[in-house]
Amino acid sequence: MRRTRILTAVLALAAGLIAGSPPVLAADGAPRPTLAAESYTWKNARIDGGGFVPGIVFNRKEKNLAYARTDIGGAYRWQQASRTWTPLLDSVGWADWGHTGVVSLASDSVDPNKVYAAVGTYTNSWDPGNGAVLRSADRGASWLKTDLPFKLGGNMPGRGMGERLAVDPNRNSVLYLGAPSGKGLWRSTDSGVTWSQVANFPNVGNYQQDPTDTSGYASDNQGIVWVTFDESTGTSGTATKTVYVGVADKDNAVYRSTDAGATWTRLAGQPTGYLAHKGVLDSVNGYLYLAYSDKGGPYDGGKGRLWRYATATGAWTDISPVAEADTYYGFSGLTVDRQKPGTVMATAYSSWWPDTQIFRSTDSGGTWTKAWDYTSYPNRANRFTMDVSSSPWLTWGANPSPPEQTPKLGWMTEALEIDPFDSARMMYGTGATIYGTENLTAWDAGGQFTVRPMVQGLEETAVNDLASPPSGAPLLSALGDIGGFRHTDLTKVPSMMYTSPNFTTTTSLDYAETDPNTVVRVGDLDSGPHVAFSTDNGANWFAGTDPSGVSGGGTVAAAADGSRFVWSPAGTGVQYTTGFGSSWQASSGIPSGAVVESDRVDPKTFYGFKSGKFYVSSDGGATFTGSAATGLPAGDSVRFKALPGTKGDVWLAGGASDGAYGLWHSTDSGATFTRLAGVEQADTIGFGKAATGASYQTLYTSAKIAGVRGIFRSTDKGVSWTRVNDDAHQWGWTGAAITGDPRVYGRVYVSTNGRGVVYGDTSDTGGGSGGGGGGDPAPSGACAVTYTITNQWSGGFQADVKLTNTGTSAWSGWSLGWSFPGGQTVSQLWNADYTQSGAAVTARNVSWNGNVAAGSSVAFGFTGTWTGTNGKPTAFRLGDRSCTVG
Repeated sequence: MRRTRILTAVLALAAGLIAGSPPVLAADGAPRPTLAAESYTWKNARIDGGGFVPGIVFNRKEKNLAYARTDIGGAYRWQQASRTWTPLLDSVGWADWGHTGVVSLASDSVDPNKVYAAVGTYTNSWDPGNGAVLRSADRGASWLKTDLPFKLGGNMPGRGMGERLAVDPNRNSVLYLGAPSGKGLWRSTDSGVTWSQVANFPNVGNYQQDPTDTSGYASDNQGIVWVTFDESTGTSGTATKTVYVGVADKDNAVYRSTDAGATWTRLAGQPTGYLAHKGVLDSVNGYLYLAYSDKGGPYDGGKGRLWRYATATGAWTDISPVAEADTYYGFSGLTVDRQKPGTVMATAYSSWWPDTQIFRSTDSGGTWTKAWDYTSYPNRANRFTMDVSSSPWLTWGANPSPPEQTPKLGWMTEALEIDPFDSARMMYGTGATIYGTENLTAWDAGGQFTVRPMVQGLEETAVNDLASPPSGAPLLSALGDIGGFRHTDLTKVPSMMYTSPNFTTTTSLDYAETDPNTVVRVGDLDSGPHVAFSTDNGANWFAGTDPSGVSGGGTVAAAADGSRFVWSPAGTGVQYTTGFGSSWQASSGIPSGAVVESDRVDPKTFYGFKSGKFYVSSDGGATFTGSAATGLPAGDSVRFKALPGTKGDVWLAGGASDGAYGLWHSTDSGATFTRLAGVEQADTIGFGKAATGASYQTLYTSAKIAGVRGIFRSTDKGVSWTRVNDDAHQWGWTGAAITGDPRVYGRVYVSTNGRGVVYGDTSDTGGGSGGGGGGDPAPSGACAVTYTITNQWSGGFQADVKLTNTGTSAWSGWSLGWSFPGGQTVSQLWNADYTQSGAAVTARNVSWNGNVAAGSSVAFGFTGTWTGTNGKPTAFRLGDRSCTVG
């Protein structure tokens, strides 16, 4: 069952852009160069799908140009040659994380290079920022942004209705956007650059899923939900005269303008008592088809109807394929065959049991056939076959009784589209994937059409926890909605998610450091145990027993040798057990809801954190004692881990912008902590294989360092940091989990909230960057420096530095120091590592540019801020030697 995903750990984030935002999303003209000290390659650990796809959009001018939108995981473009999807919004940064939720998408049928996305995840306080309209002239490869004065809700109720965003098919500089929250209908006349409210539109909507919801999530007015143009009422270059608009109002659901939006009227004679989820126009035959439900979706819906409106006569016809009394679902997915416009299809989107239903008519809704029907109950006859061999987990490992089948044809099927150039191809979205067929017309010939996942490249899972054991599978994941996976090969889709039990959401997992075959996971489940164990590295599982009062997963920790476990579940206090959880006992001295972890060496030492206080147990979790450490984050947005191989070595990340926020390190089991200077904010911490020559494991964090938000790596115990992602690879919010790989130097696994598990591999195969773990290199010989300001704007600048070896011997490493004369501060620096203390800056080589032959040069660059004046440094030192300044 698809769950509503709510991002709770980001409520303290401030809205607005941060330094280092993607150039394509920048609101000003200041350059924001990519910061990367070396090349990283980023991929997804393949799951293929995993989330709700509420919208699929085909371009009606260019064959094979299609897009998909997701509720929290961005937008994608179809690649016909590889039959895969390419992500388009990975450049969305930390501060704009809400813009990974796409409430609507429009592809320009006049200029297929142009595409638009209406973005924003929540209309209530969960998303601190307003929505925006993104516009692209290169099919989503890059974007420009217009901020809106209201919020949009890509993950709100009603998100499967639409499309709310539409381009005029005759005058493509004109766009309309339907807004939620009573904000009305909006229009742009300059290709999405500026927007203004259509003041004379008469109805802002009034439907709320649950008016009593005090969070604002279910009580928001779902507003204006779709816009459809009648292209036959315009000519190229002139605005289309007739425009239809759907409104979330059961009594007044459809409006029309016949004068290009100058005036609007309610369509006379329209049905009432339902919401119009979709409005699709067949301009050839003059029919507007409407799919109605009594609820806004995407989960709910008890009754529904399909209606046809004759645009020339105003006649309404109920074309529903079943009697109203026989519906227990709403209609939503709606499409016409542009090659054969009399062919119409629709879905019963909320038919959870026994399966979704798809209806097809070839006579404009006069008669219908179903994708499946009963022969003699509970037996079914299907017009389709299912082939999920590319995503075998879609069976959920289930063995249902008829009339249910596995895999299901789908659920939450609000997106349904026939390819406008190919009557045989159809795609539809579900709560877990995109399904499609390329022999749809077999339906009409009495044969069976084949349904397969058409989702490769579209990764849409919310990641709660990650683990990379030293042996066995390289990656174990804890995911929302589909539980999680054991990846033995990152490039292949696992055969099944965790089962026995199958949690709806896995909230935490851990393995025994010295016995990685022992694994524990905890999660949410409507009924049944909330804890499970494995003795074969997560390949197979068995359920544990819940202590009394457990209502959700919480966090869990395994002893270093797997002999015991500590669990902090939702609904009750912290618990501990020996063995595999057949019985639990309450831990003392630690508050309910604490985050728990284990020491990775001592099997009886466990740690906890709650509300600014660190806790330690030395008796296997039976009793905890509060540490005297002070200055830690006061809130509960904290993640911490103990270093493998060293007892009592603990790293803690977290905090909030209105208090302590950063990265702390303890070497005495949490008795004291030292905050790392230079790490302004940090939200995750993880460990990976040490660099060549380094004595300490590599650190990874999602953090803000030197004014830049990103994914950072340190090979010298946090003395220096290298940003390993770039502005094109930010993935919104990455604050849930991170881990390096203990077997592959430089590999890092990053959690996202809707883009799945992303992993990066470095081009530095030899290992050794970020300072290398040693002292400053001290090359001998003469040197020369050229310092050039290449760009300057109000409060900021960009500079290049060229360092030349003017001596007679090669350098095997270098460290260049200088002091700024005007209080300048480095914001981002690439092709070198750096530290800054006051005015003094030291730049050090990275792994691949430390060797500088006599007569050769090395260069790096940076951006910075300045106030007053931006004078150039007058002196540079290479180790203990002064350089000539050119």
